[in-house]
Amino acid sequence: MSTVLQLSNVVKSYGDAVALAGIDLSLPDDSYVSLLGPSGAGKTTLLRVIAGFEAPESGTIRFGGREIGGVSPHERGIGFVFQNFALFPHLTVEKNIAFGLVNRDRNPVTDTEAVRRKVRDMIALVGLTGLEGRAVTQISGGQKQRVALARTLVTEPRMVLLDEPLGALDANLRTRMRSELRAIRERCGVTFLHVTGSETEALSMGDTVLVLDRGRIAQQADADTIYNRPVSPAVARFFNCYNIFFGQVDAERFVTPAGTFPIGPTVQKSDRQAYAIRYDRIAIRPAGTQAGDGEIGIEGTFLASEYTGSAITSFFTLDDGKVFEVETHLSQAAPQSYEPHGRYGLIWKKDDAIVYA
Repeated sequence: MSTVLQLSNVVKSYGDAVALAGIDLSLPDDSYVSLLGPSGAGKTTLLRVIAGFEAPESGTIRFGGREIGGVSPHERGIGFVFQNFALFPHLTVEKNIAFGLVNRDRNPVTDTEAVRRKVRDMIALVGLTGLEGRAVTQISGGQKQRVALARTLVTEPRMVLLDEPLGALDANLRTRMRSELRAIRERCGVTFLHVTGSETEALSMGDTVLVLDRGRIAQQADADTIYNRPVSPAVARFFNCYNIFFGQVDAERFVTPAGTFPIGPTVQKSDRQAYAIRYDRIAIRPAGTQAGDGEIGIEGTFLASEYTGSAITSFFTLDDGKVFEVETHLSQAAPQSYEPHGRYGLIWKKDDAIVYA
């Protein structure tokens, strides 16, 4: 697969605050890329630098094989969809979508019929047929999102940057729009770079998932790899599905304040030593249950359970005071009741853990 965008050692600061600390990044053409990271990681800054709204202090940006560091935003061939949609409230759906075609500096489309045809095709693509003459103040949030996307796509960019495009939508609409965005992208054959703070959204939408941490790309991989094999404790913690113990390796064991665990086959090189086990890899057993061959067991005191629809998350405190989480999927087992402040065994397979060393 060819590369559409390449960044090399891109640095961007605001005073003493470093937003991008030497970004190296290569994105494939014709793909959906999710950019994930905690607040303040530099996600929006990265989009703005790629789009040309911000200039980096150093580094190079190549798009479609050419360097675009000094190219103005409207000449880069890169579309941008803002979180708040940035629609013109005094224009109709049709005129909002046509705006970029008619008013761009280079090669504006002056043929009224050509504009109408292009806009009509784009309206059909994003599912807005019948709403052409409606004011954008009279349509729903999901429809506004489609208008903003159509206004960008009608100018035929090779890449589209989306800054938390689903953030303003309610939960049900967000879920529906995930699949719609993917379908629209596939029909257009362009690369989408989608910024989100939701790990669920990133994993479900991205062919490739990028994790940005403290201004650097911490990991770039497909969703399955990045979820099951996070490359560092910081990445594992961000996905909010791993119990993480900090400690140190001692021979074939990992020593933590909560206990000493034998090391399995999955060991990742990292600048901080840690031991991670996913919430849904743990079984809850009566206190005193012995771990079997290839298993690890500790005990904890039950605190509470939280129902999330498809699963139940149970919280325990370990003897060192650490809160330990266990996720039980209801498709695999009926919900269990646990005694408040009761002691329970928490058991997992040695091979399911990740050791960072």
